[in-house]
Amino acid sequence: MTFNDIIRNIEAKPLCNGRRIIAVAGAPASGKSTFAQALAQHAPMACVVPMDGFHYSNEILKARGLLSKKGAPNTFDVEAFIALVKAIRSGGTIEFPTFDRTKDCVVKQGGRLPAQTQTVIVEGNYLLLDNKPWSDLVRLWDLTLLLDVAIPVLRQRLIARWLDNGHDLDAARLRVSNNDIPNAQTIIDHSCSADLVIKS
Repeated sequence: MTFNDIIRNIEAKPLCNGRRIIAVAGAPASGKSTFAQALAQHAPMACVVPMDGFHYSNEILKARGLLSKKGAPNTFDVEAFIALVKAIRSGGTIEFPTFDRTKDCVVKQGGRLPAQTQTVIVEGNYLLLDNKPWSDLVRLWDLTLLLDVAIPVLRQRLIARWLDNGHDLDAARLRVSNNDIPNAQTIIDHSCSADLVIKS
């Protein structure tokens, strides 16, 4: 399937309240953000909404003993995220949080979805998870895409990511092995079937 085929699949989805909502899911470092932005440049009146704005704060994660697991499904405010997707479905202008990877923190109202947006491309790791409460999202998508990247490739990309963020090689490898790769395996093992699977 070519990129243009994917765009045609998106364009074929009818609008509901003036919108179609496309989910782009995949493991950490699978290229979701880049791919979603590329789609937004070609899909009709499109905007990208990242799931990462719903990370719990580091303070909350510390209090719950989850800081070392940041990025796992239980380190996101999934209920607030589901509420945002439902609000998007209702139409109108929507403000949403984003995530500053450099500062490792959420930016409240960091993004804005204009009222005239027709195609909303939501990207995130766990958009297709088959367990509650994440599974409540599945019925909200008009089209689902899953980026399929081999674990060895993900591992290389993730180590490079943590090196770029100031970790030394041993710390980067440890973080990838203890958290990122288990999260990737969760996505592989517990995601509902996607309408389109894009191999990379």
